[in-house]
Amino acid sequence: MSAARTDSERVELANTALYEAVERGDTAAMDRLWLNDPRSDVSCVHPGWPVLRGRNEVLRSYALIMASTDYIQFFLTDVEVSVSGDTALVTCTENILSGAPAENEGELGPLVGQLVVATNVFRRAGDEWKVWSHHGSPVLAGREDEDEEDEESGPTEPAG
Repeated sequence: MSAARTDSERVELANTALYEAVERGDTAAMDRLWLNDPRSDVSCVHPGWPVLRGRNEVLRSYALIMASTDYIQFFLTDVEVSVSGDTALVTCTENILSGAPAENEGELGPLVGQLVVATNVFRRAGDEWKVWSHHGSPVLAGREDEDEEDEESGPTEPAG
């Protein structure tokens, strides 16, 4: 893969690195990825959680999630990057595959899928892009346009 040349490409790489760090359970990488500027406090909203403020609280939340998750993988879709000066906004859909708790010790639990829409805000720090804020919201229902398409097509005939 060639090196990123534009700010948008660098931001997208930083965004991907955030999810890869969670997948690996890499707390050191998480520490490097988040903004560390006393003038700009970070924030995070995990799906179903209250707002977390402050670098220590945010990094602690990720450490807890990674320590309690046997398996997690993110497939990012609908990724949109917008850069304005030293600030960048990434919106995406997190298609999450994770391992549920196993019934018996030493076994793998079933895989569970989940959709989360996320907004990640980045700030330029020197020549790097750092995560300033993350907000994830679960997708609880299908899209309206999908429902309308189903209604327009009418009832389906049974096979056979």
